[in-house]
Amino acid sequence: MAKVVFYFDFGSPNAYLSHRVIPQIEQRTGVRFTYVPALLGGIFKLTNNQSPAIAFGGIKNKLEYEGLETKRFVARHELTRFRHNPHFPVNTLMAMRGAVAAQELGVFDRYVEAVFVAMWESGLKMDDPAVFAGALDAADLSSAQIIELSGADRTKQALLKNTEDAVANGVFGSPSFLVDSELFFGKDRLRDVEEEITKQTATTA
Repeated sequence: MAKVVFYFDFGSPNAYLSHRVIPQIEQRTGVRFTYVPALLGGIFKLTNNQSPAIAFGGIKNKLEYEGLETKRFVARHELTRFRHNPHFPVNTLMAMRGAVAAQELGVFDRYVEAVFVAMWESGLKMDDPAVFAGALDAADLSSAQIIELSGADRTKQALLKNTEDAVANGVFGSPSFLVDSELFFGKDRLRDVEEEITKQTATTA
């Protein structure tokens, strides 16, 4: 079976949208995606990249078209709970370290779902420590445990390694996908991701 890695940062609305579509691909292909938190700010720094709002801000009609594509994607997949976060851009360092901590605590899947919901359905300011803690507690996650472990050196180093490994694998933004060694970027490449999974699965069958 193909190995599929999903590099994500909670600050990316396209990562959220991908997260909502991934289960459908998993069901069709029988392949489970491996979620890897990689800090988008760190990826930008290591690749000399910028957020689309900055990189394309001076290009007439570009950002408007990106918004149109998002609307089409949302409509195609009936993602009616998606909302633009009014606090965007949100500093995700705390949430991303929390993801690494949640892995160690065995609550990673629940944590990822809770933070994506808080960011892109509830529109919460998730770089506010009190709001962050409240969102975790509301999802029956121990904010105290996660926040404490988030501050540990091993957690910080693990997130840094994830970020550096992502860049070493060709990643320059979020969401990014590796199907074995084949890299795909952006929610609009999910169809290509599925086709690559199917191709590789057929090759190894």
